[in-house]
Amino acid sequence: MRSGGRDEPTGKEMSGGGGGSGSDGGSPSPNLEWRFNQTLRNVQGLLKGRSFPGKVLLTRKSEPLNAHASPEHSQEFARRYSENDHEDEYASSSFEAEVQGSGRTTSNANLQKTNILTPNNANAAPDAQGSVSGARATDSARVAKFTMELSRPAVILEKLRELSWSGVPPYMRPNIWRLLLGYAPPNSDRRDGVLARKRLEYVDCVSQYYDIPDSERSDDEINMLRQIAVDCPRTVPDVTFFQHAQIQKSLERILYTWAIRHPASGYVQGINDLVTPFLIVSLSEHLNGSMENWSISDLSPQKISNIEADCYWCLSKLLDGMQDHYTFAQPGIQRLVFRLRELVRRIDEPVSKHMEEQGLEFLQFAFRWFNCLLIREIPFHLVTRLWDTYLAEGDSLPEFLVYISASLLLTWSDQLQKLDFQEMVMFLQHLPTEDWTHHEIEMVLSRAFMWHTMFSSSPSHLAS
Repeated sequence: MRSGGRDEPTGKEMSGGGGGSGSDGGSPSPNLEWRFNQTLRNVQGLLKGRSFPGKVLLTRKSEPLNAHASPEHSQEFARRYSENDHEDEYASSSFEAEVQGSGRTTSNANLQKTNILTPNNANAAPDAQGSVSGARATDSARVAKFTMELSRPAVILEKLRELSWSGVPPYMRPNIWRLLLGYAPPNSDRRDGVLARKRLEYVDCVSQYYDIPDSERSDDEINMLRQIAVDCPRTVPDVTFFQHAQIQKSLERILYTWAIRHPASGYVQGINDLVTPFLIVSLSEHLNGSMENWSISDLSPQKISNIEADCYWCLSKLLDGMQDHYTFAQPGIQRLVFRLRELVRRIDEPVSKHMEEQGLEFLQFAFRWFNCLLIREIPFHLVTRLWDTYLAEGDSLPEFLVYISASLLLTWSDQLQKLDFQEMVMFLQHLPTEDWTHHEIEMVLSRAFMWHTMFSSSPSHLAS
């Protein structure tokens, strides 16, 4: 099913994923597989910051495409789509058609994701690690677009989401994340006042619920606070900065205050991980340089209080859209695990069948994936890039998270089919991502986006 590290569909996959105008039920032609692979390469090119060559066909129409285009046609294509990126390996094909998922054109938001053009690579600001994704997020054209959106009297959130999906410039993340989550209002003239009021409200909550003696707490509240105190040192243990006493105390206050104010779920292990991206992004607004060189002593008590408040409200806004993920028995997460199993069965039947034959249940590894939103599965320095896409998805995040998880899992399709039950459990609980860069994250997101485009309007394909 896979060639050269990329997924290739079986005939069964394409008959369901395309669902377009073709009506023949036979196996797909090599030309159809070529289209699928070309689609994947072009989506990957998009997320790497390259121009998107035309539109993409995701149907089962079997008219032959001329794979051996004339030199004149190839030169014209190169002029049209590759003049800003002479290294674009994808621009040499004469691929031009419409994006159609299950017989319909994709939404305007999805189309606009595929129409973002980038300037010449020489003009793009390099990422600290030299990654393509970093250049994508910080090139001058994209920065200008973000700046224009943020300078409006009232930010158009839909446009901001479309821009943010492919990555946010790091220094803009604090403001943009607050806007995407709905914590900060779109109207610029109200923004400072709302943030000041919400930060004071958080201080009042801490005073009312946290800064009290244990004699005023119930037994359940005491036990919950003890559990939080145990979990805080375990939060991102491989990042030294999080072991600082002040950071631990801030994390404890945020988690306990949130749990007390959300009694339907209370504190659930895993929520501590969800605070960490907000904490890092909020701190970056006040501390310069890399996280390894940050010193919490450089911050005044007022700034620390504001950072805590921002993290608290951002966490609250994030979890508002997935409350049943953390209520009793966590039914929301169980539902996502079931959907992941069905999606993997649909996309990569050999892997699905092998896991079933070995007796491996998706709950044994995917529960943690959804519970912690994949924070523990990738290097921490890549988490904020992943969360740019999370927050851009908004209320659709739980649904899209299933596709991201499927894309992550099937990165190792070939390896998984060679492992027995115990080996698969160990592998999936300790994914070999320690050497990943932004490039691998973009690959995961590109596959997830493509599969979501194919299947989102065809729920019957994912039914048992």
